[in-house]
Formats: sequence, C-alpha cells, structure tokens
Amino acid sequence: VFKTLNRAFYLMCVCPSGQDSILEPLCFPEPPLGGPSAPSAPSPPGDALLVCLLCPESAPLWQNDALLKHLLLEHQLVIADVKLVADLPKYMLYWRRRFLELPLTDFCSVIKTNASGPIEKQENYFLLCDVLPEDRVLREKLQQKRLEEVLEQQQQERDDGSFRRLCMFCSDEFSGNRSSLLNHMAREHSFSIGLPDNIVYCHQFLDTLQAKLDSLQCLYCEKTFRDKTTLKDHMRKKAHRRINASNSVYDRFYVINYLELGKSWEEVQSEDDRELLDDEEEDDWSDWRARPVCAVCLFCDDQSETMEQIYSHMKDAHGFDLHHLRTELNGVLRHLEVEGHVMTLPDAATWNQPQYYFPTYENDALLCSLSDDGDDGDVPVIAEDVCDLRALQRSSVLSQLLRRGGACS
Repeated sequence: VFKTLNRAFYLMCVCPSGQDSILEPLCFPEPPLGGPSAPSAPSPPGDALLVCLLCPESAPLWQNDALLKHLLLEHQLVIADVKLVADLPKYMLYWRRRFLELPLTDFCSVIKTNASGPIEKQENYFLLCDVLPEDRVLREKLQQKRLEEVLEQQQQERDDGSFRRLCMFCSDEFSGNRSSLLNHMAREHSFSIGLPDNIVYCHQFLDTLQAKLDSLQCLYCEKTFRDKTTLKDHMRKKAHRRINASNSVYDRFYVINYLELGKSWEEVQSEDDRELLDDEEEDDWSDWRARPVCAVCLFCDDQSETMEQIYSHMKDAHGFDLHHLRTELNGVLRHLEVEGHVMTLPDAATWNQPQYYFPTYENDALLCSLSDDGDDGDVPVIAEDVCDLRALQRSSVLSQLLRRGGACS
C-alpha cells in the first residue's frame, strides 16, 4: 500500500496561473532502464461515454483527462494507473455501482494532505488502485476480455476476403486478403510492418501510416518535408522506410501488446529471453547418477566395474595382455605399410555385412574404452571434419591393401 501511495503522490491543487492541475504522479528524474516506458493500454477504435463515479457528470472517452480532472478536483478521487485499464468505461461503470452500495472508504486508500497543519486546511483524498484485490481482479478480467475481442477481430481480418486497398508507395491495387498487400510492400518496397498474422486493426494501421505520408511526414523519424520527392529521398537514403518500434502509437496494432496487463511487447520479449537464460543457468546436474561401468571378460563371465580391473583379470587369469597386443598390432600395421607387404583379404561381401556394424553387447564398456585409452603412442588420429575426404580415402592403408589384394587375386 505504501509503495502505491508513494507512486501516486499528486499535486492536488489548481496552479496559480490558472493552468490545469497536474494529473500524473510526481517522480524524481530517472535514467531509462533499457528502453522506453511502458505504453498506455491499447484500446480498439470507437467512442464511448465515461460517467463519473460519484455524480452524473460525463465525458466522451477521448476526453478522459477532463473527467479524471473532475474526479480529482470535485471528489478528491484518484484512479491509479488509469492508462493501464483495458476498458475504462466498463471499469468506471463497475465502480459507480459499487460506490452506491458501500462508502468510498471501504474501497479506497485515504491520503490526508497537510496533516500537520490546521484542521480546517486538511483534506482527505481517495486512491483507487489494484492493491485492493477486487480492483485487481476487475482489471485482469477486463484485460482478458479485451484480449479475447482482439483475437476474434484478428481472426476475422485473417479470413476476410473483401480486403481492397492501394499500395502506399505505388499505384498497385490489392484485393482478397490483407497479406497480399503487406507482403508486396515488404518484397517490392522493403517496407515491413511485421508478419500479417501478428497485426490487428489492419485498416486503421494503414490509415495511420497513409495519413503520415499525406502530411509529408517520415514514418520513422516523423520529420516533415516540403514535398513528396524530398520525403522519398530522405526515407530511401536514411533507410527510414520502416516504422519506429519505440513509438507507442503503433502498439495497439500488434497482438503482443494485449497479452499481459500493463506490459509492452519489449517487456514481454525481454521476460521470455530472461526465462530462457535463467533455465540455462539453473541446469543442475547434481542429481544425475551415471550407471556403473560393467566390463565383461573376453574369455569368461567375469565382470568388473573398472577397465583396469578387467585388464588385470584377463592378463592374470588368461595370459592375455590387451595393452601389449594393441602395441604390437600397431607395430605390425606400420611394418606392413612401410615394407609394402601384400595381404590377401577375403571378398568384401564376406565381411562387409550389417551384422558386423554393431557390437555384440550394446553397452560393451570394454569396446567403448578402447578409443579412450591414452596408450596409443604415436598412432595418428584423423579429425572428423577433414576437408578433402577423397584424398583421405585414396591415402588410406585399407584402400591400399584392398587394391593390392585385388591385384594378387
């Protein structure tokens, strides 16, 4: 509550010069934290009537500041974060009915001004905010209702086959589906406003852009130029044939801005990115338990949990020293290669069979460990990402042996 009251500290008096009261919270200057401030809650086009919560005073929706000023000056009532209310007319109508049922103090926080001064100069102001659970629930319901309406509108625009409009940059006319025009502008004029399926109120969006061009205004930097030729040259040379994503005027035309209460598309996307980063940072392998190594002797059913134990067993029990054998075989292969000795290999059809491509035991720890030992000495290891594979195949020892064996046969 104190945080909300502090944020909603208002200058609640008329300025001596006769200017309007300040209807926004007073805050110390703060540097931007990685982007523009959150935009006001998007709302679909259309006029609606706002009715005062405590009297018959009313004003059209586009003059909501006048009614908020009336609430402040006449009834000492402030609605916190009013720009984030998805449907202000319905919001005010709901609280108008509730204020008829119960006193104002049952719903609002009370702020006493000039508390240390004379009693006759003290005033009570009332703050209606989402600290009250009922207010929070109402705001969330209105936001959900707005999202459903926007998604329904978006689906209608997707299915609409009566779309007809001229391109803003040329005289071509497009009909059928809106995607034909949007894709044309992106492909032919390098002007993209995003994927068609992410856009809502497309006609109003294009009307807004067309009005800027008709006013000789750049769509990105919004500077005004003396004629269309100068404007076109500016947008082409400065690469301004695009819209400014930081301009909150366009937020109401993108579905992502309706997803979460009071959050812009930048905040929604940054939260998604942070969640991915957090998930990566929170990967904890401490609970992972590897299965124990189970190496089986080549000559009997004896099993060991370590490779050294099975090596020792085969050497002591069966007189088979695998390490020594591998060293000798490596020497034999080098001798055969250097001396050019001919080896007669059986026909490839004999040994090039699928049953020899896989180990007898899928989890044969002994077979897997052969390539992990560090006792290979100077045996060359060829990386898998060798660029010239054909040259490697031509120089392979096996290829040479096969050619020689074929010549002898």
